[in-house]
Amino acid sequence: MNLAEKALAEGILFTDQYQLTMAQLYFRMGYHEKQVQFDHYFRNYPDYGTHKAGYCVNAGLEWLLNWMFQSRFGITEINYLKTQRTRSGKPLFEADFLDWLYRYGNFEGITLYAIPEGRVIHPNVPITVVQGPLAMAQILETSLLNHLNYQILIATKAARIHEIGRGQVVLEFGLRRGQHVGANAGARAALIGGAMFTSNVGVSALLGLPPKGTHAHSMVQLFIALGMTELDAFRAYAEVYPDDCLLLVDTIDSLESGIPNAIKVFEELRRKGHKPLGIRLDSGDLAFLSIQAAKMLDEAGFEDVSIVLSNNLDEMVIWQIITQIIEEAPRYGVDADRLIRRLVYGVGTRLITSWGEPALGGVYKLVAVYDQNQWKPAIKISESLEKTPNPGNKKVWRIYDQRGKATADLIALSEEDPRNKPSLTLRHPTDHTKYRTLHREEISEIEPLLETILKDGKLVTTLPTLEEIRAKREKDVEKLDPGVRRLMYPHIYHVSLTQKLWNLKQELIEKSQPKLENNSLNGSGSLQI
Repeated sequence: MNLAEKALAEGILFTDQYQLTMAQLYFRMGYHEKQVQFDHYFRNYPDYGTHKAGYCVNAGLEWLLNWMFQSRFGITEINYLKTQRTRSGKPLFEADFLDWLYRYGNFEGITLYAIPEGRVIHPNVPITVVQGPLAMAQILETSLLNHLNYQILIATKAARIHEIGRGQVVLEFGLRRGQHVGANAGARAALIGGAMFTSNVGVSALLGLPPKGTHAHSMVQLFIALGMTELDAFRAYAEVYPDDCLLLVDTIDSLESGIPNAIKVFEELRRKGHKPLGIRLDSGDLAFLSIQAAKMLDEAGFEDVSIVLSNNLDEMVIWQIITQIIEEAPRYGVDADRLIRRLVYGVGTRLITSWGEPALGGVYKLVAVYDQNQWKPAIKISESLEKTPNPGNKKVWRIYDQRGKATADLIALSEEDPRNKPSLTLRHPTDHTKYRTLHREEISEIEPLLETILKDGKLVTTLPTLEEIRAKREKDVEKLDPGVRRLMYPHIYHVSLTQKLWNLKQELIEKSQPKLENNSLNGSGSLQI
């Protein structure tokens, strides 16, 4: 694939066919420039099978914006669309529609509101709100979901790994196991969610971070195949990288060969005035080996070198490693807490693929149409009440209790301001029997979550740096209740509707129900079949 082909595949045509056929339908009906609102949200937290997330972390917005700024229908895209035919051989896309796409097929008319990257987010809460002309807002759907859903998924996984690892350094090692160039987006999301560094050189360069890595098993294998030893391989590596010497010690035998040889090399480095960085364990019982490695390194006077663990790590495996270290380390005279503080986690496959939950159920739903100088709510009725969107032009508020902890996200109609009310009724989104009342004295803060990002296609805010995004995540996670942050069976965080929005939703559902004609009933009042 050459550069022109790559641009064609990843530009404005990075969408689903039905977005284009619907856009032409809207054009034919004269609705293509009618102002509409779509909400992007997800329905459920990631469920990894043995455990489930209690919150998600928002990510992906900046890369979506970059795509929007660079994408439009040019002559190459139009010429391709001209080649498409119906089953009868006629052009699928007619000339006047293609001419409109060529002149107006860009995102300059889009206004976008969003919860900023790095913030904690919850199901059914609008994360991204798109307002603009119907045809282009529709075409945006596929790419928006592609850019945002995956990064949210990986940022969430990384946040959980960071949490269970007690805030120790997490390295993202997933490039070789990721889904093609999607691993770039995954690396960025991991850095938002909790990874400190990545082995991905390109993404590191893009984000201004130093890439991290060790050496390969193949280096030791090569030296041995050429008649030398593991110690010779370690010495060669240390000679080239004396101030960044981190040795992979499990090619032969971690305890009998790798760690003793690493200590010899570290002693040689120390005599030359260099400080070794650490060792890496990539196989075996990582908890037991960590304890033994710490004991051996401590006895040699290398109490501060890092112990990097890798090999199919995720939050559950790290939790098990830490639990085992706490239980077993004292038996060998090793301080468990100090050992845990020197661990570094190299996480690859299970992070970049979001092991256990490969996709986020993020959706993009039409919720309002601007008509007769007002936003008119739109609703989709589903057999499952949980799949029925919350209609209308809305705002999202986060409510903090007297402890400063987030206690609920409240979805309200745009004209409502819960900060002005002495008490709030919080309705469950689907269950009419569940609601609660919060009085003003029970609330320490009510915070608006959606921010204006684009106004008529123009960026109207300063996009945050990676460090600022990380700071948002850390602050938001800290304000969650411990039960919501739990690894297993997290407490349910409340997402609620205002009474006014609840009433509107029920009214629209009622109006949308099919009406039975009087003559369709028999004398007993039952439906005639």
